[in-house]
Amino acid sequence: MDYLHDLYSFLPGIIVAVAGLLVIIIDSYKDDHDGIFGLTIFALVAALGVSIFDMLGPTGEAFSGMITYGGTAAFGSMVVLFGSLFCMLISREYLQAIDHNFGEVYAMVLFATTGMLGLAAANNLIMIFLGLETMSVCLYVLAGLIKEEKIGAEAALKYFLLGAFSTGFLLYGMALLYGATGSLNIYEIAAGASSDLLFIAGAGLLLVGFFFKISAVPFHMWTPDVYQGTPTTLTAYMATASKSATFVALILILSRMLPSDIGEWSEVIAIISIITMILGNIIALVQDNIKRMLAYSSIAHAGYLLVGLAAGTPEGYSAVLYYLFAYTIMNVGAFGVVAYYERQQGLDFTDINNYAGLGFKSPMMGVMLSIFLFSLAGIPPMIGFIGKYLVFAAAINAGMITLAVIGVLASAASVYYYLRPMVYLYMREPHKDLPLVHAGWLFKGSLLVLTILTIYFGIAPGELTELLSSYYSGDWVASRFMP
Repeated sequence: MDYLHDLYSFLPGIIVAVAGLLVIIIDSYKDDHDGIFGLTIFALVAALGVSIFDMLGPTGEAFSGMITYGGTAAFGSMVVLFGSLFCMLISREYLQAIDHNFGEVYAMVLFATTGMLGLAAANNLIMIFLGLETMSVCLYVLAGLIKEEKIGAEAALKYFLLGAFSTGFLLYGMALLYGATGSLNIYEIAAGASSDLLFIAGAGLLLVGFFFKISAVPFHMWTPDVYQGTPTTLTAYMATASKSATFVALILILSRMLPSDIGEWSEVIAIISIITMILGNIIALVQDNIKRMLAYSSIAHAGYLLVGLAAGTPEGYSAVLYYLFAYTIMNVGAFGVVAYYERQQGLDFTDINNYAGLGFKSPMMGVMLSIFLFSLAGIPPMIGFIGKYLVFAAAINAGMITLAVIGVLASAASVYYYLRPMVYLYMREPHKDLPLVHAGWLFKGSLLVLTILTIYFGIAPGELTELLSSYYSGDWVASRFMP
């Protein structure tokens, strides 16, 4: 009955993939957008429930060692599904408002989520490639959803071209690693690792491919244009779910495949982290378009996440997992409020100047946006503060004090551009009297839940941090390359 064990180990991915196929069939025969939306939400909730259950269960391998389950993989799947669920909950109303509530949108999201789940659970380079490309191809389509506008077509084309370019690095790296070790399994590659040029070059090219996917500098060029041209709620999906899946796969590679005594991986990641944090924050300071500001902000947050990876310790990896959860909550919330304002008629509400006075005209949305931005800035008692504290503490405990100090200073600089929208919301006179379109209960309720979680996990992070630490407990050195 091994096949039943294999199927259950990837049950969340199977649920989501089957739902995607059903959505395509339903959309082909019947224009039932409400039914498609309901099926999408049901599938994501069911898959999320299974992932939460798996987080507390045993760890192991399935499909002949192609994937892992439990532990880090289960938590990564939970974060991906959590982000996907809330992005879909706020997407229907927004897509209806911009006349792009198509059935294929939900199918693409479900298939992209399937790829992300495979990526988060990957234990083999082939699985990493399949997960990444399944995710990426669907995201290319979503980026070009508003194809009748130049900015949407430009976003899709730029994303596709640079994504294909990064895939070349990734595949070439995998080929060199296979040539150096004779295997595609992560553990077997670790066992055959050596300091010869073939292995080092393969590992380096593999990391370059991942750096493209997570928007690390200098591989970030596509991010602001793609985020600006994509429908806002789908931008939130790209910025959170896809980044979470890619970082979880990167954790699995760094912790299981690349021995720390072969190649200065920690130093390389630390350098990339520093330039990513600095450049992302500096360019975000001068942005007037709020979506581009959040795009450069996401680049900076990739730098903060890389701080935990550079530490290369159990504490660092568990801190990155917590930060991914925090980043998903606060970023989906921030983009959700921006999507609400963007629905208003008469002004371009991607321009931060047009937020003047809106905090008093829509108090609930103004307060929620302020909470999400405070959290992104790392101000206590929000979840973002705990996430940054954990990754910087891991770096300090690993002896990387300079890296942690630069991270803290970069985070402090980000306060300026995160507070700018609040200055316009509450300290500027509105340009003209515009009637605001009221959001539906599902839209507001979803954002309210995210707001509560932002505050709750900032005040009481203990149980979650203990769970994540347990994934890396025991004799780390002895068990590092064991399933």
